[in-house]
Amino acid sequence: MTARVLVVAGVASGVGKTTITLGLLEAYRRRGLTVQAFKVGPDFIDPGFHELVSGRPSYNLDGWMCGREHALATVARHAADADLALIEGVMGCFDGADATGEEGSTAQMAKWLGAPVVLVIDASSQARSAAAVVQGFERFDPDLHLAAVIANRVGGEGHGRMIADATRTSCRAVPVGALARHDDLVLAERHLGLVTALEGPLTPARRALLADVVESSIDLDSLLALASPLPSAGLAGAIHWEGSEGAARPSLTMDSGGGQAPLRVRIGVARDAAFQFYYAENLDLLRAAGAALVFWSPLADAVLPDVDGLYFGGGYPELHARRLSENAGVVKAVGEFAAEGRPIYAECGGLMYLAEALEDLDGVPHRMVGLLPTTVHMAPPRLTLGYTEVHFLAETPLAPAGAVARGHEFHFSTIDPVPERVRRVYRLGGRRGAERAEGYLIGRTLMSYVHLHFASNPSLARSFVAACAKG
Repeated sequence: MTARVLVVAGVASGVGKTTITLGLLEAYRRRGLTVQAFKVGPDFIDPGFHELVSGRPSYNLDGWMCGREHALATVARHAADADLALIEGVMGCFDGADATGEEGSTAQMAKWLGAPVVLVIDASSQARSAAAVVQGFERFDPDLHLAAVIANRVGGEGHGRMIADATRTSCRAVPVGALARHDDLVLAERHLGLVTALEGPLTPARRALLADVVESSIDLDSLLALASPLPSAGLAGAIHWEGSEGAARPSLTMDSGGGQAPLRVRIGVARDAAFQFYYAENLDLLRAAGAALVFWSPLADAVLPDVDGLYFGGGYPELHARRLSENAGVVKAVGEFAAEGRPIYAECGGLMYLAEALEDLDGVPHRMVGLLPTTVHMAPPRLTLGYTEVHFLAETPLAPAGAVARGHEFHFSTIDPVPERVRRVYRLGGRRGAERAEGYLIGRTLMSYVHLHFASNPSLARSFVAACAKG
């Protein structure tokens, strides 16, 4: 079977597109299909669930951070051996980097890929009006191929038939199913979104129930028939980027067969319930640059692994602050690792761990590594959310002065003012034009709240591996 592609979009956040995407992944796997999942936008949590269900890493597709050619190559490469590429959208179908254009949106990604869109609607409080919503989405952007509709949270079979009849008579999109509300399938949430896959909310029993519900509620054969062939199969080769200066964008060349650089260093990647937010492609690019990745746990491990550099991603350190603090041997070892001048890159949750103290959700402070002279506060919660462009102002383990990369911030925590003696090596450019200094460099430890996508400038991965190789 030739690989095919579908995009699952929602009319808004919270309509159930993640649940339906997971159900489709599980149901098609039951049928013996190999399914490759992707996620539009900068989300970390949904890809974790995708990987749990599909058994394959899920990759982010972000138009603003990484561009069109990167998205096409990523889908072609990772879905080349799959039967179906299933792409979960972000927020509402047309929501993206700003309110005046489609950049970063699910609609933009679907049009780049030439992929049919399955629109998920929450029909819990409407009947014929649901067709007006679907028709509005069709008319808003006629270039978007809105192929099918799934009604979620219907009141029963009769309600589902009403939605289907209204849609069928008023819209081009085909109604392919309706799901009743199932409280047993609702995934728990917290302040940054869903409780993560690593924490076990999607049990085997819940996965089986989810697939049962999807199989009985959605016409899987009709939906699969609507999927289109993957575009530009020739783009499945390696992605190469030119230069490290400016806002790098990928230029595509075919992989000559080498692909992986010779092993040069070992990088310790913190991965446990406290640190688990990493773009799959960041890790791939580090490996491609010659790094062996050693996954370890600041929560559970008694010693640091034998590595040349450390990478702390985001996550929920505030939920595990006491355990992190009580693992005093590792806290001390991380501080000594930094004092020896070995490279450390820490983003968001990693920055919080490397601070002097971290307050938990009850406002109780816990001593952390102490590299960054500040305290992290969780109260009062203040949401920071948005894309940002990072301009490197000085030499760092991640990039030289003058390099540019793109990333995203999403956190509720704040920090006390960092003393001016600590170097700021980032100039952050926001979508609305405001600029600010950030990116704290102490020795060879780089700390920031920004989650950088290395594919926005893959020289970041090469630079970090080179820095680790220098010792």
